[in-house]
Amino acid sequence: MSAAQEALPAVRGSRDATVRRFALTDSIFHGLTRAAAILVLVLLGGVAISLFAGSWQALSTFGFSFLTTESWNPVTEKFGALAPIYGTIVTSAIAILIAVPLGIGIAIFLTELCPRPLRRPIGMAVELLAGIPSIIYGIWGLFVLAPFLQTTVQPFIISVFHGIPGLSSLFAGPPYGIGLLTSSLILAIMVLPFITSITKDVFDTVPPVLKESAYGIGCTTWEVTRRVVIPYTRIGIMGGVMLGLGRALGETMAVTFVIGNAHRISTSLFAPATTISATIANEFTEAVGDLYTSSLVALGLILFVITFLILAIARYMLMRIDARTGA
Repeated sequence: MSAAQEALPAVRGSRDATVRRFALTDSIFHGLTRAAAILVLVLLGGVAISLFAGSWQALSTFGFSFLTTESWNPVTEKFGALAPIYGTIVTSAIAILIAVPLGIGIAIFLTELCPRPLRRPIGMAVELLAGIPSIIYGIWGLFVLAPFLQTTVQPFIISVFHGIPGLSSLFAGPPYGIGLLTSSLILAIMVLPFITSITKDVFDTVPPVLKESAYGIGCTTWEVTRRVVIPYTRIGIMGGVMLGLGRALGETMAVTFVIGNAHRISTSLFAPATTISATIANEFTEAVGDLYTSSLVALGLILFVITFLILAIARYMLMRIDARTGA
């Protein structure tokens, strides 16, 4: 027997040991990742069950009227979630309407138009906005933004739209400074860096050859952005918008400072209002009685459901976009 034939069993044994070691590490890695995914589902289910159990007394007492009643009176224990739901949806919607065009515009400027030496400083400045604590935004909104709106912006808007059907009621009332519009502006500033950063990152993933080809056939920067960059990255843009919307829906402290915390619904954007998060933050420590506490937990359950539905709709929209792109 030759030396090569004598060494063959040892080589095969070493190879088999290596394969078994790789298979073991792969199975361990697979098990850990699967356990992490299951843990996320367990935590999500635990949160949902806890919220439902804590809110059962309020839901069984008031029924469906809890969602359609504006009254919120802890003295008589009459609770309705309509006003906080209205404030949450309106402030988040206005914030997104303001932040999305600004965020996409800033991202386009940073990736397509900004001089190269300024890209990094401006990008870092935008990202630093995301690191400011929400309570700082609230203090700034209460002591700086709200007085400015009260003395300058709101009186001007009220006088301009006075007597115009529809707009007069939308911008009516005394200029409080605080209210739906002020909290929406604060939320827009808070979600702007998230939308901008994600949009800028996905814009950077566009292959340069696509843009160069478009420029080569005579397209302008606007045409390249509109017909190449945005269609190529629309799924990422949608993800950034949904992340910003989720932040706006759940924001608490900044909104609590400037929204006015009034449990009523008004057509005017200048009127004080409240949100689900602000109501829970303001009243949970002072809740006396099981029904009061259960009503606040029910508000948390409603916010959970609203966020889940919005994210589910966003996911469905992304799937439709993928399907159309694939087709």
